Amino acid sequence: MDSASLKVALAQPADTLPTGAGWAYEPKFDGDRTTVQRGQHTVTMRSRAGRVVNGSWPDLVTAAQRLPAGVLLDGEICVWRDGRLDFGAVRSRASSSSLRARQLAASMPASFAAWDVLAHPEHGEDLRGWPYSERRQILLDLLAPLGPPLQPVPMTTDIAEARIWFEVLPEQGLEGIVAKRLDGRYPRGRSGGWRKIRHSETVDCQVVGYTGTPARPTHLVVRLPDGRVALTRTLTAAVRVPAAAWLRDSGPGRAARTTGGEKYTTCTRGLVVEVLAGTTRHATVTATRVRE
Repeated sequence: MDSASLKVALAQPADTLPTGAGWAYEPKFDGDRTTVQRGQHTVTMRSRAGRVVNGSWPDLVTAAQRLPAGVLLDGEICVWRDGRLDFGAVRSRASSSSLRARQLAASMPASFAAWDVLAHPEHGEDLRGWPYSERRQILLDLLAPLGPPLQPVPMTTDIAEARIWFEVLPEQGLEGIVAKRLDGRYPRGRSGGWRKIRHSETVDCQVVGYTGTPARPTHLVVRLPDGRVALTRTLTAAVRVPAAAWLRDSGPGRAARTTGGEKYTTCTRGLVVEVLAGTTRHATVTATRVRE
């Protein structure tokens, strides 16, 4: 299986942790969603949108060379600083040049929190149809001899322990809990099976355009969950800088208008931003961070 054609699984938002037999719970790490594929002689890391991001993560590329050829992992790139996950550091590295990324690797070393193995030379080229419980065991066996910075995410089947995680882990910068069925296949997109319960009241929205210039966007234009197309409020530097890095590679767009009639320039789909859930019913929304 080629990671370029992979449609990564996306968890469905939920208000509460599901209970009952057959559920597994994992902490939701705050980082960049990434797949890691070990080829015969290469390592390929791709963002959620499918972009090759090797240049931003030379330390993880080196670590992944210890994987057996034929392995494909799904997980999250994270940066720990002072005992907490630092999403800002992740975005700084992700939007830096290859030269700068090599320098930042020393001061902001990355780790890869793996939550799934989708291919393994000893088990098959496509494990997506296998039960989660079996994929999980393969993942543990694969990564145990390697150690950091490639590590499996913690998992529990104890709802009481999951509830404790949900309450205390935000102190370490974790976002919430992802629940998965032990007998579940690897979902394609949001086709079902995975549920996420988050502390922050945000929703993910796809970016469809921008105002300003690609090098310095003023607003992003997002498609809201109800289908409306709306401008975000004026972008903060924390959102503008990584968005501009993505827009540089998006290619020329065309003129369009939002649902409310505002003019904007379209862009290639793939970029996702978090917006405050409470603002999505208004004409403009507040973007809080870029999440590819």
